Amino acid sequence: MVTIFITAVGRRKTAIASVRMSIAPKSSIVVNGKSAKEYFKTNERAKIAEEALAKAESAENYAVIAHVEGGGVAAQADALRHAISRAITKAEPKTRTILKAAKFLKRDPRAKERKKPGLKKARKAPQWSKR
Repeated sequence: MVTIFITAVGRRKTAIASVRMSIAPKSSIVVNGKSAKEYFKTNERAKIAEEALAKAESAENYAVIAHVEGGGVAAQADALRHAISRAITKAEPKTRTILKAAKFLKRDPRAKERKKPGLKKARKAPQWSKR
């Protein structure tokens, strides 16, 4: 039997998630060799990663194998959700409207602002002294 994989990439801040999705009798998410709940540790982060599969009700029979790197745990969970959403729309174009309404297909453009010269952080100036 030939297994057909659907691939997609999702991003958030500096985190990148690449996903390989295939049809399976039961949905499962494996992130860097561990289950999603084991990798993300908190239920909140694991739920964010599984949110795309839950929203697209017809897409509950997929096995997802993901490789995630960069960024923090929260950004990785968002990147994974973005990648899974993209893969589901490739597999089932009808789910695009549902996922687009939930804003899972849009890459979140927010990122850390660069530090400017003469400042301590991006906008924080050193304390002003009159004398």
